[in-house]
Amino acid sequence: MGLIRTILIIVVVYYVIKVLSRIFAPFMLKYAAKKAEERFGGQFGQYKNQRQQETSKKEGDITIDKMPNIKTSNKDVGDYVDYEEVE
Repeated sequence: MGLIRTILIIVVVYYVIKVLSRIFAPFMLKYAAKKAEERFGGQFGQYKNQRQQETSKKEGDITIDKMPNIKTSNKDVGDYVDYEEVE
């Protein structure tokens, strides 16, 4: 009797979850889409504000955002050897 009752409870819970997921899945997807839209819209807004600040500068102004990495070669490494092919 206990085994049949347990199997019946499992089957009923399975079908209840299946029905509820069909009802609430569209609402959950709409919520997730709205959140993603807000997140992407906020990022676009930050980009748009940044571009407006860049365009508000006077023509001819020079700005340097990042200094380039200048690598200096170490002259004490060794001698340069020029190889020739021997046939």
